[in-house]
Amino acid sequence: MNSYKELLAQRDALEKQIHAAREAELKGAIAKARELIAQFGLNEADIFGKAKAAGERKAASPVAPKYRNPATGATWTGRGKPPLWIAGQDRAQFQI
Repeated sequence: MNSYKELLAQRDALEKQIHAAREAELKGAIAKARELIAQFGLNEADIFGKAKAAGERKAASPVAPKYRNPATGATWTGRGKPPLWIAGQDRAQFQI
């Protein structure tokens, strides 16, 4: 059975070998990717798609109104803060 210090030394040697193997394979992968990019004339958008600007959100799809004020004809979808004409009242009477 190996001692603790011997096992630690083996682990360090393995980690160095792993690091060296990763570096060698990474260089090959990068070279192959660059070759393909040059061959097909690709750009960043082709590979990664269009980048969204910071804070850019998907456009909200319109929602059909669920409630209508019979006096004014104003409508409300039921999302967000309720308008004053429906706040605190039974919403069933305003359903479309």
